[in-house]
Formats: sequence, C-alpha cells, structure tokens
Amino acid sequence: MNEPNSLERMLGILAAFDEMHLERTPEELMRRLGYSRPTLYRYLKTLREAGLIVGVGQAAYTLGPKIVEMDFLLRRADPLVLEGRALLEELAGRHPGTAFLSRWYRDRVLCVTSISSSDEALSSYPRGRPMPVGRGSTSHAIMAFLPRRQAVALIDSSLDVYRGIGLGGRDAVLARFRAIRRDGYATARGEVTAGVVGTAAPVFDGGKAPIASLCLTMAEAHADAFGPERLGREVAATADRLSERLSARRILRTGGQPDPDRQRKQRAAAA
Repeated sequence: MNEPNSLERMLGILAAFDEMHLERTPEELMRRLGYSRPTLYRYLKTLREAGLIVGVGQAAYTLGPKIVEMDFLLRRADPLVLEGRALLEELAGRHPGTAFLSRWYRDRVLCVTSISSSDEALSSYPRGRPMPVGRGSTSHAIMAFLPRRQAVALIDSSLDVYRGIGLGGRDAVLARFRAIRRDGYATARGEVTAGVVGTAAPVFDGGKAPIASLCLTMAEAHADAFGPERLGREVAATADRLSERLSARRILRTGGQPDPDRQRKQRAAAA
C-alpha cells in the first residue's frame, strides 16, 4: 500500500465521526470503511497515539484532545477570523441579531466565528457545525459565485431540498443564483430557522471563487422594518471590506500590490 493511499484511508476514520455518530466501535468502522481488522487497529493505534482519537470505555472511540488543541491554534491563525471579527462586531452592533462568517470547504459550509447582539435570532449552527448546503442565504451566497459546473453538481445533489423551499428545479435555482450575483447578496426567509431572515454576501481572498460568506440573521420584524434591500447592500458592503482585507493580506504575502477594487470588479464580471 503506498503512503498517500494509507493516509487517505486513515483520514477516512476521522471522517466517520459526525453529529449523529459521536462514538464509533471498531465493528462499525470495519462495516463502514471496509478495512480488515489488522489494518483498522493499526490505524486506530496511530490516531490514538497522536491524540486524534481516544477510547471510550472498552469498546468505542471518539475524537481526541489534539483536535481541541488544533482548534485553539486555528482561532488564532485563521485570517477569516482575524480580519472579520471586528466587522462582525460592527454589524451586530447596528442590528439586533447574529452576524457570522462561514467558510466553504469541499462541499460544506462551516461557521467559523459569530457575534450575537440579540437572543431573537441566535444561529442554530455555531462554530464547527456544518450548515445545510441546499438551503439558507449563507450557502446560496457562496454557491451563486461558484463555477457553473461545480454549482450544477451541487444543485443536482440537493434538488429535493431546493424544491422543499419553493425554488423548483435546476433552471429555477440557477436563475435565483444569477439574481444573487446581480444583487451581490442573498436573502432567505425561514429556510433554516422559522421566523428568521438571513442576509448573506460572498467573501473572496483574491481568487475567482468565494472562500466564505458573511451573514446577518435577524427576526423577520426587524429585517422588514429596516428594509431587506437596504440590509442586503449593507451586508454586501461589509463582505466587500473583508474581501479587500483578505486580498491585501494574500497579495502582500507574495510581494505584490493590493488592488482595493479587485473584488468589486470580479463580482461585476460574474454578474
């Protein structure tokens, strides 16, 4: 077995843990992953020694303390958190609700940091809990700016979800995404939490595709009183400020010169 394949197979064990499966027995892992008992136990030993998993009682495993240590380091190193936290505080300070940043990776959207100024619209997806890809402004603000082939594949894998929130089939969803690209932000009412309006805009770091989205969730009454379009423009402007900061950080690291209009130009071209 070559080393890259061994590493992928070992990482498959970590991927087997999720919100519905906080603990796994060796028998469950063998059935799920198809590994032989000697191979599985060799991988479990390596992961346990690294602190990535720990034994629970005599018959199961769960994720280990090394992941907590890594999360502490990530909070202190993630540019999205470092550059975005103050902007979230400003946004949440102006509106009663929750402002948060969610990073896109693989086919998931994951909250990385949030600020709440009201108990009325607390997010049910705190840091580390994957959000639904098919519903909600947080996901739609990212997907609308992905390359078409990638977006279509994701849409097709979640068509039941899109139909469930009234968006219809693929063509209707793509039309919705074109409108989001044109406006620069996405708005969703009650798609994730009943009675809550989510307003989100994409965040870039100098690349062609977004790496995250910035979202503000508010109770419907507050969102309607302020004005959904006005709110959308404000969220989009805040996301643009964050994109400019991330782009400047990335360019300066490579010795280039930042272009403060880069993200606006990219979004205008995408629309």
